Amino acid sequence: MVLKNPVVLLIPLFVLIYCSGGTKKEKANRSQTDNIVSLSDSAYLFNGNNLDGWEITNFGTQGPVYVSGGSIVLGMGEGCTGITWKKEFPGINYKVTLEAKRLSGNDFFCGITFPVIEESCTLIVGGWGGTVVGLSSINSTDASENRTTNLMNFEKDRWYGITLIVKRDTIRAEIDGKVAVNYVKRKDDQLSTRPEVELSKPFGIASWYTSAELRNIRLERITE
Repeated sequence: MVLKNPVVLLIPLFVLIYCSGGTKKEKANRSQTDNIVSLSDSAYLFNGNNLDGWEITNFGTQGPVYVSGGSIVLGMGEGCTGITWKKEFPGINYKVTLEAKRLSGNDFFCGITFPVIEESCTLIVGGWGGTVVGLSSINSTDASENRTTNLMNFEKDRWYGITLIVKRDTIRAEIDGKVAVNYVKRKDDQLSTRPEVELSKPFGIASWYTSAELRNIRLERITE
């Protein structure tokens, strides 16, 4: 029996391997490339490598702030620790999404201060002993005692997906896809921020006596 050309015999095997997606190493390399491509999206406010576009907020009470493993680490301080966005930011009709987790401490691990036209407000996640979600402040009333107050349990060292949608007369917040705040502005409502986070304006993220991590911070403009 005459053996056929071995090169010809190898061709179907090569095609089979290629069509099945290649080796595990090749799949891993493609996965890493996909991540890099997604993070290059211009909507991302954090590039995963450094604090480009941000500054460490000089609260005077802050703990260390640094980038590690694709996340921004907010070290525990003697009050607020945070970052403030220093580039252009819209005043209305936008959506912010990010992931955050509490590493240690028992207060808010994600306080997002944001503009609403000419006013400002802060979405508190995990405040007042670790469970309060709401807006600070509405008519000078804090997130712990106004009509946006919501109580939720948060595990330490667990990522939570947070979405903030800001329109002219509504502010909506979702945590892991569930509505946590659904605020409709009344005619005489006035929005404001507490003095502790004043330096976070116009847009910033902070924690309070708590160490936290942030990642995948993204901004999208939306229609009214």
